[in-house]
Amino acid sequence: MRYLFRLSMKCTFPLQILVLVFACSSIGFADESLFKREKEIIYGRKHGLALTLDVFQPLAKRNNRGIVFVVSGGWFSAQNKIDGMAKRLNWVGLIKRGYTLFAVVHGSQPKYTIPEIREDMHRAVRFIRHNVKDYGIDPERIGIFGGSAGGHLSLMQGTDGLDGDPKAKDPVERQPSRVQAVVAYFPPTDFLNYGKSGQHFDKHIRKILNGKNPYLAALDFHHYDSDQNWFERVTDEAKKWEKFREVAPVTHVSQGDAPTLIIHGANDPRVPPNQALIFYRGLRANGVDTKLVWLPRSGHGPSEPGLQYETARNQKEWMDLWIRQRPRRPIS
Repeated sequence: MRYLFRLSMKCTFPLQILVLVFACSSIGFADESLFKREKEIIYGRKHGLALTLDVFQPLAKRNNRGIVFVVSGGWFSAQNKIDGMAKRLNWVGLIKRGYTLFAVVHGSQPKYTIPEIREDMHRAVRFIRHNVKDYGIDPERIGIFGGSAGGHLSLMQGTDGLDGDPKAKDPVERQPSRVQAVVAYFPPTDFLNYGKSGQHFDKHIRKILNGKNPYLAALDFHHYDSDQNWFERVTDEAKKWEKFREVAPVTHVSQGDAPTLIIHGANDPRVPPNQALIFYRGLRANGVDTKLVWLPRSGHGPSEPGLQYETARNQKEWMDLWIRQRPRRPIS
């Protein structure tokens, strides 16, 4: 389904940094009277391990919309990171507007690679959609957001969500994993053109981190050898490069992708500004409604100047526009 593109790229020069003061509570980022929290709900299992998410349901008026937050930084994810991320990215504003939030914890690097992490994200969205009656949300009004690696995974969900399998024995797997709106902060989008055309992600990261790359394990691809019953590292250069393309959101851009807001710091050393531009231009060329907000004084990370202000304003506006006000978007 093709959507008309509305040009709304802009540079934002905040005159002052908005200071957000949250009431102290045992969870550290908002007054618990605002919501009901369910911790560590199991949305799937793999390799004998449980995959979990936390649910935040408003106690006041709900708008029957759901938003997934990808708990991920450097493709590392953990339940104990949720509260800090919630505070820095101003979840309380979304909860006050009636959204039910799902904080999804995925399998972490260095144990798991991006293709394996992607399977977790598909499963999480399917689980949420399968259980919409329990959470009181519309299955065709689900958004997603995240920063850095979480932004990358959010963009992947917006461009490469999958259909459900109607023949699956597990009813969760019968659900599609598509989302209807995306917000991504400083996300990697193209690992083979990272910072400049033809530059590999690894080369750029090692250049700025004195020869180290703490994120490369997530891109250390493996394939399953059924004869030996083990996983082998992908060493063939052509196959590795194809894998890098497969896990890049820009590869999957097409008409009908979820409307996407990108917020990026113009001075970001870890995720170069060209990553936002590449993806934004790809969406625009395919007629997908998109918006790019530059933070001219910001680098990388949720504590950078202006990010909390832009998060509070633009994120709420984008989710309100695409999953609260607009007509339903088909999920299959």
